[in-house]
Amino acid sequence: MIVVAGESLVDVLPDDGAEPVERVGGSPLNVAVALGRLDVPCLLLTEVGEDARAAAVVETVAASGCEIVAAPSSGGRTATATARLDGSGDATYSFDLSWTLPPQELPACDLLHVGSLGTLLDPGRTSVLDLVDQAYARDVPVSYDPNLRAAFIEDPEQARGDVEALAERCRLVKLSEQDAALLHPGADPGDIARSLLEGERTELVVLTRGRYGATGYAEHLEVHVDVRRVDVVDTVGAGDAFTAALLTVLLESGALGGYGPGMPADEDTLAGLLAAANEVAALTCARRGAQPPLRAELPQHWP
Repeated sequence: MIVVAGESLVDVLPDDGAEPVERVGGSPLNVAVALGRLDVPCLLLTEVGEDARAAAVVETVAASGCEIVAAPSSGGRTATATARLDGSGDATYSFDLSWTLPPQELPACDLLHVGSLGTLLDPGRTSVLDLVDQAYARDVPVSYDPNLRAAFIEDPEQARGDVEALAERCRLVKLSEQDAALLHPGADPGDIARSLLEGERTELVVLTRGRYGATGYAEHLEVHVDVRRVDVVDTVGAGDAFTAALLTVLLESGALGGYGPGMPADEDTLAGLLAAANEVAALTCARRGAQPPLRAELPQHWP
């Protein structure tokens, strides 16, 4: 089982001049939902309000096949993210949220995934980092997607230090070019990915480059895979679907069992991993909002 810890919210999406459409989202929730749709046993640790949007969050997660433990938010409201799309379907967001997750006990699991605002915003950030500590103590691998948002970075130097300190305790780090630009403005994203690979427990860093594909970095390996071309509706949730696909393939291939050999050890295996994740992300881009595919909608022999 994979445990995902982080924020849940409702995306408010533009709809061609009509009333905005609301869809359940939030990066950690999207990862959990995508895992459920890929038939991976999973549990989401999150918080929601006491409103109609909270019911939508719980129903969406449950419908995917993923379990959910939802603590009540301090303000009683479920968080929202209002999306604005550019001409190519890429989204930027404005947020109305707080993150006050109380301490949690990490259930028995094969992997813990954390990231996004859940690892950035106090006071809930402390509870997520405690889950990472619990995983670290039990030798449970951790994956991490910073999924940074400029609006929540008050002190860039502090944020950079926090991200790098967490990343070095994680077996897998998934980084976007946007994350790299916020961490080290003007630096080569590839150089940043390579530096993260030097973390104490880090064995694989994956850099996503939007329409230009993804690059994987492992010991003595660097492999790039182009995207699968689709008619893009929007990119909402695509990176999260990519992450879920990575975790699915790694779990099902036995790569998460114990430290040492296990992560892709050759170019073909790493290229196959990235291609499988690109497939899931591409199908998500072909739909409005964060709507990752079901396992049955993927090619028969995926991954």
